[in-house]
Amino acid sequence: MPILPAERDPRLITVRRGGTLTDEHHQLLAEWAAVCAEHVLPLFEQDKPDDPRPRDAIEVGRAWIRGEVPMKEAHRTAFVANAAGKDQDAPAKYAALAAGQAVAVAHVAAHALGAAAYAIRAVAAAAASAGDDAEAARLAERDWQRERIPAGLRELVLDDQRRRSAICWNVFDDSPAGATR
Repeated sequence: MPILPAERDPRLITVRRGGTLTDEHHQLLAEWAAVCAEHVLPLFEQDKPDDPRPRDAIEVGRAWIRGEVPMKEAHRTAFVANAAGKDQDAPAKYAALAAGQAVAVAHVAAHALGAAAYAIRAVAAAAASAGDDAEAARLAERDWQRERIPAGLRELVLDDQRRRSAICWNVFDDSPAGATR
């Protein structure tokens, strides 16, 4: 299922591509996505401690933020992180996908929401597989992420969550429906 809408929000497209997103805000979104992915990275690393691909992807994303890596390299790294999740249990798979989405923010800023959504799915899946309350875990992770949204982007991110929650498995909703999708 695609997590990008058919029609892109110009607020999440950089100025040089015809949108309204500044480079500074693009970088802040990329850092927030990296924080979300890094928070769930242990769910991957406990299963695959010798596989550095998701952690490396998050670092490449941060290197892009610092201007040390070109966008195309960051974009390619997203596929490497995503591949790390292939054939893994849900928590590890979603944690790897969160890392892939986080580094992909260099290419498309709207992937920041994908990093957050996959991180929430990773936490909910881990709770469910441990016999814990997946819904409580989902809401706790969502709220943890929201506390870390950069102040200048808070309304944009929260509005994007409202607009795209349905294509992001409803993980951003207040209702229990998000845990079942």
